[in-house]
Amino acid sequence: MIRPRRSMLFMPGSNARALEKARTLTADGLILDLEDAVAPDAKAVARQQIADAVAAKGFGRREIIIRINGLDTPWWIDDIRMAAKAQPDGVMVPKVASVADLKTISDRVADMGGGMHIKIWAMIESPRAVLRAPEIAAAGSEADNRLAGFVIGPNDIARESRIRMVKGRAPMLSLLSSCVIAARAGGIEILDGVYNDFSDLDGFARECEQGRDLGFDGKTLIHPSQIEPCNTAFTPPADEVARARKIAALFDQPENAGKGAVQMDGQMVERMHMEMAKRTIAIADAIAAAG
Repeated sequence: MIRPRRSMLFMPGSNARALEKARTLTADGLILDLEDAVAPDAKAVARQQIADAVAAKGFGRREIIIRINGLDTPWWIDDIRMAAKAQPDGVMVPKVASVADLKTISDRVADMGGGMHIKIWAMIESPRAVLRAPEIAAAGSEADNRLAGFVIGPNDIARESRIRMVKGRAPMLSLLSSCVIAARAGGIEILDGVYNDFSDLDGFARECEQGRDLGFDGKTLIHPSQIEPCNTAFTPPADEVARARKIAALFDQPENAGKGAVQMDGQMVERMHMEMAKRTIAIADAIAAAG
């Protein structure tokens, strides 16, 4: 089943009011944050507030992911213990750099009673992680691995690589594309990173369109004002959906059952186009069903 992940909004676990507001937002998913958005002396309070919020439910169709603290911190074990009990849809792990990191998290979730439905989202935030992305993504096919997808961490990548963060992201495009290809080869999802200037909605919309064209499944957000333009960019346009339905219907005709290519509107359409069309239809239908 395809699940829309156009817009995945970070919400600080230390802000109880924000967690309550999250239940009314139109984001496809919520990332309840215990890491960057939470000060060290607020970690325990944030952890309890997230546990209470998830237990209270009321998030509807929204995918709920808990971002834990990194494996190099003293907090991650308590974060995993809480997440395993709270039973969100997934946990997001900062600064994943190896398959061993994934195994550590997956084993701890299992040890603490977390069901296999709790997936892992690996944040790609360092040059080492980028270079190992194909290896990490490939681990998602292993039966005992919970890996659902990658999340790009552009700020950390820029800091560690010395790549400049500029409008249009030209210096970072090859890196982003390599991560998308690694994710696709491994059969996992991939989410584009955050756009820091939430007051610049025009620039944000352009970056959403760029991310969509690069092949990302959606984007992580830092402010509710970013939800609508992000959803718009990652929603298949009506004419694209109509064409996809026409392609699917054409190949469904009995006389085309054994054909590798058919003619439509003066063009040759191959079976690979049918597979692409089916995904477009599935995404569009899932978005429509979610309202």
